[in-house]
Amino acid sequence: MSGGALINGCRRSLLSPCFFFKSISSSIECRQNHQMSNAYAPLPQAQTNPSSSSPFQSKLLRILSSEIQYQRDYAPPHQIWKNTEYLTKVEIDGVIIVRKCSVASTQPLTEFDRFIVEDRPGEQWIRLSSKSAEDENIKIEATMFDGFIIAQKSGDRGTQENVQLHISMSIDIWKGEGTNTMKFVCSAWPDSLEIQKVFMFRHDEPPARLYMGPHFKNLNSKLQTGFYQFLNSKGVNDGLSKFLHKYMMNKDRVELIQWLGKMQLVPMAIGTCEEM
Repeated sequence: MSGGALINGCRRSLLSPCFFFKSISSSIECRQNHQMSNAYAPLPQAQTNPSSSSPFQSKLLRILSSEIQYQRDYAPPHQIWKNTEYLTKVEIDGVIIVRKCSVASTQPLTEFDRFIVEDRPGEQWIRLSSKSAEDENIKIEATMFDGFIIAQKSGDRGTQENVQLHISMSIDIWKGEGTNTMKFVCSAWPDSLEIQKVFMFRHDEPPARLYMGPHFKNLNSKLQTGFYQFLNSKGVNDGLSKFLHKYMMNKDRVELIQWLGKMQLVPMAIGTCEEM
């Protein structure tokens, strides 16, 4: 797993209900203030002429280019399908520098089972949407990996630690405008879906502070089973969790390579500041 996907530090408290709701809420808030760009739009990978760059700039660009190539060769994202090259002109302190850039064009998956998949390029979440047989609207928002637990796994070599990555999910189900919405806050584990909270709110007027009901595991076992069966009838089940983990593994690599491509512009900015 690349450094962008595995959480860099401490283990989070995945059993806290607030953790899931805040994770989803923060993603929604970011969406409202973020201008979405084409997620899989071409990103420049600058290759400079050594004579027009400082040794520091050239070295950093070589390191970045090498890292991008390594990431693509080691575990290339499934979506990458085409590489093209183009020239760009950059003016630094009155001097025009021509840079040769390569581009990785990508095409994300757009469907899974009955759901339409909407990737959010440059963001840490995706959306899935669908219509049920009862003409209900189903909207799912899922984060990239936002935590993990260490599970003990027994094998021929004794007990070993097994890292299980976590994805937060928010599932809204409603019939039409102005109607009540049933929201599920869930955990998507590598092989299973786990409900954390269930509550109702008006789709057009989500309250700022809402009582989200008791912890799901405290409900009657028959009621728990009923909610799982309800979600399964909408296509929200363990199979969806498995899909999300595969999708996010791939998205993590795409986002990392896109980020490295953007970082190739940093040496040029540094060089400009040094000359000022």
